[in-house]
Amino acid sequence: MQFRLMSYNIHRAIGVDRRFRPERIAAVIRHHRPDLLLLQEVDVGVPRSRGLHLGEELARLCGYPYLAMGLNVQLRHGRYGNATLSHFPIVAERNIDLTLPDRKARGCLYTAVDLGTAASPLAIFNLHLGLSFRERPQQVGIMVNSPEFAGLTAEHACIVAGDFNDWLTRLAPIFTEILGFVCPTNRMRGYQNAFLTYPSFSPTAGLDKIFLRGPLQALKRHPCRLTASRVASDHLPVVADLVVADR
Repeated sequence: MQFRLMSYNIHRAIGVDRRFRPERIAAVIRHHRPDLLLLQEVDVGVPRSRGLHLGEELARLCGYPYLAMGLNVQLRHGRYGNATLSHFPIVAERNIDLTLPDRKARGCLYTAVDLGTAASPLAIFNLHLGLSFRERPQQVGIMVNSPEFAGLTAEHACIVAGDFNDWLTRLAPIFTEILGFVCPTNRMRGYQNAFLTYPSFSPTAGLDKIFLRGPLQALKRHPCRLTASRVASDHLPVVADLVVADR
């Protein structure tokens, strides 16, 4: 079973030119045609994004029948968080609160996706971690100890992806050396030399990553090189073509 995964911090569809243009984000998505799309910084009912439900708007523009939302940040008008869009049925979902005391609200959207194979549903954790290094390991710990993650075996197909805000790649060893994941969003084996995704117009940091565990293998992987993506958001998306073995 082969499918394409894409993770993208869309910055509320406000580009580096400060213009709200969801159609530019949609064009980047349609160019890559992912089967599973993990988005961060998705507005719902916020004036800066015309009060739109951006998850629903992008699902409509890009043709995704299944959508899950995890809203984390409460604004004066509206909220924003993570969204997972899928061509496959989403059979379970829950937003895991990663917020620490006196810190900005953060979350991880868990979804279980039925790929239509004999295997168990694919477990996906779509996260957006904090800006402080002291926050991020604690937030990973909250996710790992959640019932959704703790209930998985090492043989269960599992994806953890999103905006890790991990400037110095300090979190990656937790996933690769302790939790048994592999990191396909890398220019070579291991976890160093991550694909550079931020800032989009001249990237110097690999903040956006994908980790895989279980019967999953990356066939191809690459950051987006589409010219429009350098303006559409302040992050570039990462893309991986994956295969999962039937069980």
